[in-house]
Amino acid sequence: MIRRPPRSTLDRSSAASDVYKRQVRERFPEIFSWLELLDTNVIVVIVLMVLVAILNMTSALLIIILERTNMIGVLKALGTSNGTIRRIFLIDAAYILGIGIVLGDLLGIGLALLQKQFGLARLPIESYYVDKVPVDLSLGPIVALNVGVLLVCVLALVIPSMYVSRIAPAKAIRFT
Repeated sequence: MIRRPPRSTLDRSSAASDVYKRQVRERFPEIFSWLELLDTNVIVVIVLMVLVAILNMTSALLIIILERTNMIGVLKALGTSNGTIRRIFLIDAAYILGIGIVLGDLLGIGLALLQKQFGLARLPIESYYVDKVPVDLSLGPIVALNVGVLLVCVLALVIPSMYVSRIAPAKAIRFT
C-alpha cells in the first residue's frame, strides 16, 4: 500500500483517509501492455507457420499425385474408388507431416532446453524488462499444437486430393 500525502489538516478526520490502494495494472501499465503484445505475437507466428505448412504440404501432395499418375490410373482401372485413392494420398501426406512435426519438436524442444539452461538469446533489459528470452516447456500446449497442426493441415489437403478424381484411367496409364 502507498501512503497518500496529506492534503490538509481538515481532511485528516480518520487514519483510513491516508491510505489508498492501487492495482498493479494501474501502477505498471507498460509491463502488462508488453505482455499482451507478446501474446499477440505468438498467435500471429503460429498462424503464419500453419499457413506455410499448409502451402508446403499442398504443393508436396500435388507433386506426389503427379508422380504417381500411372499408379492412380491402374488403381482406377482395377475398380478402386476415388475416395480410397484420396485416402491413400492423405495418409501419405499425414505421414510426411508427422515426420516433420517430430523433427520440428526435437529441434524446437532442444533449442528451448539450451535457452533455458544457458540463456543464449539475450534481450535489452531496458526494452523487455528481462535480460534473456524466457522459456516455458509444458507438455500440454506442445501436444495440443502438434495435434492441431496435423488436423488443420490434413483437412486443408482434402481439397487438393480431390484432383485424383479428375484423372482418367486410360490417360493416366499412358501418362509417362
